[in-house]
Amino acid sequence: MDRRTFLKSATGAGVLAASSGLAMPALSQGAAAKTLRFVPQANLANFDPIWGTQYVVRNAAALVWDTLYGIDSKFQPQRQMVEGEEVSSDGLTWTFKLRSGLKFHDGTPVLAKDVVQSLKRWQARDPMGLMIKAIENELVAVDDRSWKWSLKQPYPKMLLALAKNNAPCSFIMPERIAKTDPFTQITEYVGSGPMKFARAEWVPGAKAVFEKFADYVPRSEKADWLAGGKNMLLDRIEWVIMPDPATASAALQNGEVDWWETPLSDLVPVLKANKNLNVDIGDPLGNIGAFRMNHLFPPFDNVKVRRAVLTALNQEDYMRSIVGDDDKLWKALPSFFTPGTPLYTEEGGDILKQRNVAAAKKLLAESGYKGEPVVCVVAQDMSATKAMGDVTAELLKSIGMNVDFVATDWGTVGSRRASKSPPGQGGWSMFHTWHAGADCINPSSYTAIRANADKAWFGWPNVPAVETEVTNWFNAKDVAEEKAAMARLNKAAMEEVVYAPTGFYLGYQAWRKNVTGVTSGPLPFFWGVSKA
Repeated sequence: MDRRTFLKSATGAGVLAASSGLAMPALSQGAAAKTLRFVPQANLANFDPIWGTQYVVRNAAALVWDTLYGIDSKFQPQRQMVEGEEVSSDGLTWTFKLRSGLKFHDGTPVLAKDVVQSLKRWQARDPMGLMIKAIENELVAVDDRSWKWSLKQPYPKMLLALAKNNAPCSFIMPERIAKTDPFTQITEYVGSGPMKFARAEWVPGAKAVFEKFADYVPRSEKADWLAGGKNMLLDRIEWVIMPDPATASAALQNGEVDWWETPLSDLVPVLKANKNLNVDIGDPLGNIGAFRMNHLFPPFDNVKVRRAVLTALNQEDYMRSIVGDDDKLWKALPSFFTPGTPLYTEEGGDILKQRNVAAAKKLLAESGYKGEPVVCVVAQDMSATKAMGDVTAELLKSIGMNVDFVATDWGTVGSRRASKSPPGQGGWSMFHTWHAGADCINPSSYTAIRANADKAWFGWPNVPAVETEVTNWFNAKDVAEEKAAMARLNKAAMEEVVYAPTGFYLGYQAWRKNVTGVTSGPLPFFWGVSKA
């Protein structure tokens, strides 16, 4: 029996018991109705939303920590923890004021000093935060509810920086926690968001639990992505970790879990045929697959080697490995940006439009490649990364590269990719990930496109031409200038291969019909969700 046949047939109730080892909770009908069991995209191996950029951490963090502003579905920042803000006529001084009555989960009030320290920790890890830091005079508390941010030059996209949904988000923590070195993980998980983290019940690799925070005061506006009133209709959310798709499929169909964030495409027909389930696209803005290379060490410190990969890469191979035979779920992407969005460009993307293995081998020979092992760190518990990793292993071998394939889990990838050690000494040469399309519509919150060396995302590319165009986009006076900067940026990023885009794809989510309020978006939004 082949893998796909097995997955489609493994739907019996015994699969969950045999594969997960989790005992089902003994809940009364009323309690069960207030508890939602959710299968996330990956294991919650760590829980510091500033230290790293894994989406699974960001998604959980959005329940526990709140933000000063929240991005809505029109990509506009809206007030969240903030009551109001003022900016001086010269654009150099911003003054903010918190809403009254905000509390942390430990019962202490949210104060301006907490905000200031949280923003300082966020600044050290976030590209937009670093931009603000570079032009900052001071960031200080004025009183218990107000703080001032003074700058050396205007930063018109301040509110977008504080509202954006891509990791790391500017989550607000108590001052004592926010004082943790931003390059060291926090060990206390206290926020002011709508749910509290049940630390005592956290079993990495098995489950994470969130409980309703009774003192949370939601905004009066209608919820819209990370903006508006985060009204929790559930008392408890249990994240049940199920890396095996057959196990998750069986559990959802049998009612043992309520919502599956990322069903395997092979199983979608089976789920759609179940009258008790809803199945729909999780995020219409989709995802961009990514082959991320380490620019610090051989072989990918050499641009000719990176371009050899782009020349040999066939995006269709990658996309079909993820979504199967449904052509509606993927597109070729000769770009770093989200297709169908206003500033989309394919400038410089011809290298990805037609595979040329012979030309790739020639580039590799010209590079002086000497057979160094390419340490491919590939998460096996994520269907997308596992699928892309298998394609990459064959791709690199086809052009004559020496592949050292490290099969591991997503939590380990999240830790190992932060290492700047040489590949053969605990470091890495490449890993696979993906970027939500909502993060890739322009450079403002697109962490992965930045190429400012040590300040860049994992892989640490150093491409001044890319950074110049990022600056030009931020300084653009109109849409025409923004589009021109985007085109030049895409071309420069392709020429130097900041990373290799493996294509654009959509994914499904699935939930039981007794669960209402599920919406689509770049992350699962639990506010407004209820269970009958």
